[in-house]
Amino acid sequence: MSGPYLDVTGVSKRFGGLQALDDCSFAIEPGQITCLVGPNGAGKTSVFNVITGFIRPDAGQVRFRGQVLTRMGSRRIVGLGICRSFQNLRLFADLSVLDNVTVYLPSRTDENPFRPILRPIRTEIERKRRMAAAMSILEEVGLAHRARDAVRNLSYGEQKLLCVARLMASGAELLLLDEPTSGLSAQALEAMIALVLRLKAAGRTFLVVEHNTRIVQRLADSVVFLHQGHVLAQGEPAAIVADPKLGEIYFGGAL
Repeated sequence: MSGPYLDVTGVSKRFGGLQALDDCSFAIEPGQITCLVGPNGAGKTSVFNVITGFIRPDAGQVRFRGQVLTRMGSRRIVGLGICRSFQNLRLFADLSVLDNVTVYLPSRTDENPFRPILRPIRTEIERKRRMAAAMSILEEVGLAHRARDAVRNLSYGEQKLLCVARLMASGAELLLLDEPTSGLSAQALEAMIALVLRLKAAGRTFLVVEHNTRIVQRLADSVVFLHQGHVLAQGEPAAIVADPKLGEIYFGGAL
């Protein structure tokens, strides 16, 4: 692979009179956790939307492993190995926890509607394989004991863990997490941090929107500071947090 793992170069996007992204450029490396920080309205979610194909930029491009993503649809981008979470979770509340993970697993068979009738044994083998794979993921995130429960009966912290489980099921190697720790209790927060660090150790790469600078310092290998759609700084967490100019922009005072 030549060049950065993920490279965002000169991306700009305007929505009417709002300049959401303005010549936004940064790169991330594989096997690391990069935190995207900045004040509200800085353009963090817009960056996620551009990377994952939900919106197309007015200028600039995104490359993943050297391949240009900018004109691709979101489903194709998932197929290349990038998957994201959302602030509003987007879970199937009336389905079971197990089913929520299973639907994200790539299928090894065609989508012929007559296949279950023509090849029932093979269909059943595939169903059992998918259930076993989903259960393995739920074991990893600590939700196997809730596999048969409806998602609406999970706590908020468990629902957030389930969101990560679904990204794992997609097989993606680059996971984009939009505020994964927001609204969590202390116990759920520790469970989320531990999960992300375990997945990093297993070789996954993360781009994470995070507001809590203490959590950023625990998680991040690198920090990208975004303001008014433009990257003001990128570097190690300690250096970004210690910068008084960035602190003034972020909180009106020291980080």
